[in-house]
Amino acid sequence: MKPRTPKSMELYHILMKRGYPQEFCEQITLNLNTDWTAQRMIGYLSHYQKLPMEEVVDEMLAILSDRNRIMQKHELESVNVKWNEYLNR
Repeated sequence: MKPRTPKSMELYHILMKRGYPQEFCEQITLNLNTDWTAQRMIGYLSHYQKLPMEEVVDEMLAILSDRNRIMQKHELESVNVKWNEYLNR
């Protein structure tokens, strides 16, 4: 896994301040280790005071699923561009 970004560390501190266990906070931020994913979780948490850990994990999985879907879309678009270039030569 890549190191945590500043936004991911901000998320870590938000989770710690809300009273979640340290190991839980570490696991969440190790998985949400980009500015985009960490910001999504920070935005989600901003609507609530304290959520059950299960709901935080569910949102983390949803964010990761969205990220993977976007990455796949970009990869497919890139392949499509190359295919079209091949066909049009």
